[in-house]
Amino acid sequence: MIKAPECSVIVITYNDSARLPRAVRSALGQSLRNIEVIISDDGSTDGTESVARALRREDRRVRYLRRDVNSGGCGAPRNDGVAAARAPYVMFLDSDDELPPHACKSLLLEMERTGADFVTGQISRLHEWNGRIKPYYPGLFARRRVVEGIAGEPDMFLDSFSTNKIYRTSTLRGLPFLEDLHYEDHVFTTELYCVARRFAVVPWVVYLWHRAAEGDGRPSISLNLQEMDNIGHRIRAARLSDDILRGNGLAGLVADRQRRFVRHDLPVYLNPLPARGPVWAREFSRLVRPYLASLDPGVMDGADPLVRVCCRLILDEDADDLVVAARSLTTPRAAPRFAVRRAGRTYWGTVPKGELDITPLRMAELPYGAARLRHEAAFHGDGSRLALTVRTYDPFGVLATAPDWRAFARFGGHRVELAPRALDDGSYLSEATVDLARAGRGRFGHESFRDPRISIVRADGRATSDRLLVDPAAEPVRVAVPGHEIVAGPEGQSAFLRVRWRRRGALRWLAPRLGRLRAGLVRRLCAPRVKLRVYRTLIRLLPPRENLVLFEADVGAGYTGNPRYVYEELKRRRAPFEMVWSVAGNRRNFPPDVRLVRRMSWRYLWTMARAGHWVDSHGLPLAYPKPAGTRYLQTWHGQGVKTVGFDAPDLRADFEAPRRTWRGAVARWDALVMPSAEFERIFVTSNGYRGPVLRHGSPRCDVLVNGDPEAVRRARERLELPGDRKVLLYAPTYRDRAKFSGASVRADLAMMAEELADGWVVVLRTHPVERYAVPERLRHFVRFAGGYPEVNDLMLASDALLTDYSSLMCDYAVTGKPMFFLLDDWEEYRRAERGVNHDLPAIAPGPCVTGTEELIRAIRSLDADPAAFAAEHAARYAGFRATWCAEERGDASARVVDAFFGPVPVPAVRPAAAPEVEEVR
Repeated sequence: MIKAPECSVIVITYNDSARLPRAVRSALGQSLRNIEVIISDDGSTDGTESVARALRREDRRVRYLRRDVNSGGCGAPRNDGVAAARAPYVMFLDSDDELPPHACKSLLLEMERTGADFVTGQISRLHEWNGRIKPYYPGLFARRRVVEGIAGEPDMFLDSFSTNKIYRTSTLRGLPFLEDLHYEDHVFTTELYCVARRFAVVPWVVYLWHRAAEGDGRPSISLNLQEMDNIGHRIRAARLSDDILRGNGLAGLVADRQRRFVRHDLPVYLNPLPARGPVWAREFSRLVRPYLASLDPGVMDGADPLVRVCCRLILDEDADDLVVAARSLTTPRAAPRFAVRRAGRTYWGTVPKGELDITPLRMAELPYGAARLRHEAAFHGDGSRLALTVRTYDPFGVLATAPDWRAFARFGGHRVELAPRALDDGSYLSEATVDLARAGRGRFGHESFRDPRISIVRADGRATSDRLLVDPAAEPVRVAVPGHEIVAGPEGQSAFLRVRWRRRGALRWLAPRLGRLRAGLVRRLCAPRVKLRVYRTLIRLLPPRENLVLFEADVGAGYTGNPRYVYEELKRRRAPFEMVWSVAGNRRNFPPDVRLVRRMSWRYLWTMARAGHWVDSHGLPLAYPKPAGTRYLQTWHGQGVKTVGFDAPDLRADFEAPRRTWRGAVARWDALVMPSAEFERIFVTSNGYRGPVLRHGSPRCDVLVNGDPEAVRRARERLELPGDRKVLLYAPTYRDRAKFSGASVRADLAMMAEELADGWVVVLRTHPVERYAVPERLRHFVRFAGGYPEVNDLMLASDALLTDYSSLMCDYAVTGKPMFFLLDDWEEYRRAERGVNHDLPAIAPGPCVTGTEELIRAIRSLDADPAAFAAEHAARYAGFRATWCAEERGDASARVVDAFFGPVPVPAVRPAAAPEVEEVR
């Protein structure tokens, strides 16, 4: 007897013969082997039938159903599949999508573990043109849980898909899909939520929703947005869903379901609306207006302010302004043409209506460098020249507060000065002409693009810039130059101006081939093993030069840390050394008079081989031996509570190769800067170091002891820190298991802005291995300083520090300023993440909090009585400084230079000659 399948995967398809095999094979490749795959063909007229029958012959688990006539939607083929299913559980799959390998098994096990009526998991969009995967509403699936009915989590209405779930077959046979509706998923999931007593949510990806490049194949129903019939189906699905909730005694959840329409469904049409134009906008508004007018009170509360503006304009039958407003929904999220401020609130347009309130966006409160203007441009070509007529709107009065400003049109590094003239409505009109053939195209033979911007530069050099909005229907301007065609035209849903350089002629096929040939040659000639072999040969043949010093900080990332201050001490003494700095990327992080060499280039390896001294804060290339006669000063880059060396996660595992490499790297050190006895106790043992230690404090902390008013001025000016607010430096460390994710920024910055923006501004200093973008609505309160070249400037300019486990706390203690510690994941961090050597909550020199609300209360206690706050934490602060800062006396740079390089005399400074004074008679 054949064993019955455990799960039926129903693959619906229509005229999709090319992609059907990929979908079916993703189902057949499931780790749950005992499944059946039901191909439900909705009357295809292409080769789908022959492809499906071939798949059936390849694997007996495949079954094939076919309708004689296409039903026009997805409901009928899904119902056919459910009727034919033999397994107790069912999943759905569209023929243009895929299931991850463990989707069926993981969901089935969760269903059996929890006893839920269905299980839903993360659905992710896979963009086929670049391979990137983007989770759909990841917040919904952030944690594994069981929900006791939809009333417990009405936000789950956002999850209206039928494909990212596993169901009991018996449940589905009582909930057939509508067969005369395109958005049958929305109605079906509403009914499902009504009948489900409990359902489970899992955080892993269970469905890959493929998004093909525009113009690649037949668009799905959800992407076919231009047809008005599509909009009608979406609204009908919304109305039916509302009625189902009311009919099931869940009228109290109708507003929650309608919020999904405002938050998700409506923007699907509003985002591309600018490219459709006013006629399409009027027809769209006519269809949507009755449903918007019927929404329950309060549905708009909490909606995106710009979506709320668009809804108001739809209700007001103002299609022209609707097109203007819709251009603010997507990149470049343009500012309004006009805005009005009343009683501390900001409104879109010229009338302060409640529905037009955009205050939460904080556009009117941004610092000048992030200020928003709106530039609308008309353009035409004249030979190789692009002529622009630009209308600049200043909705928040930015230019009125910036006297003597100048305007430029920027095309990459090329700029053209404008001569704006004021118009009666407060906007400005200017014209510019740029020769595209001379505007630069990067390296010859390469394709590239640039987005022209209008920059408004104040007299102090501070600039703000925005892209140019153009007519979405404007005809692109094409210019032929040697080897390339330059195309200037509208780009994106909001239609901003973009200039592209495209290869033409022989370069179209020759350049990519030459590029691949060159890349292959470079890979072979510059392979790590080749470079290491050449380097080893160099150090055998050539003796190091005593007067050559190679400096490196943060693996070449910047001119900072202990190496910087050792370098500056040698420079101050005019030491007889030729000093070279390693740079990995941004040369702008270095002073212009510093000699640089690109890290891991051939010249860098030559410098390593010849340098008589190495000064470094992390680790010069680990596999490269030190030349005989070269002396290596390891300054390290911080001390604190985190594990280091062989106790850290990357080395504490039992893998001998990386541990052997690190032992060899440590053995190269000839001296180690030792900032404290506690650092020595932990670091020396954890790294197996046996060489000399320099117990003189940290050179980088000298400036924190001595102060530097110029550094404070520099930081405040560059970050546009307001003089009437205190500065909180927020410096979280990364999480080893979530690098580059933004997960280290754990404070709720929006809540902090709401509560503290009147008295504080946050300077956010993320770790170099972190990626985080500050939302525009928070830039009035948060200044991002992840790329600021010198963290000491930020410490000196701040009034308090917020951190978690960052080693920055030990340096900051030198300043004596208040510190706060957000330790919401302390148990996880010390047990499963990085690990620690100290019980931070027991020794922290300031409040340890576990959430943003508690943090805000702690900051307010500092505001209310600074003396009492300091007294409360004085004992632990003193103990912390005694542990980590006892050697910091402000002269570590000089003492380290003397100890490592030997006495380098400070040159005598000749007294300046007294000025001649003319005798007054």
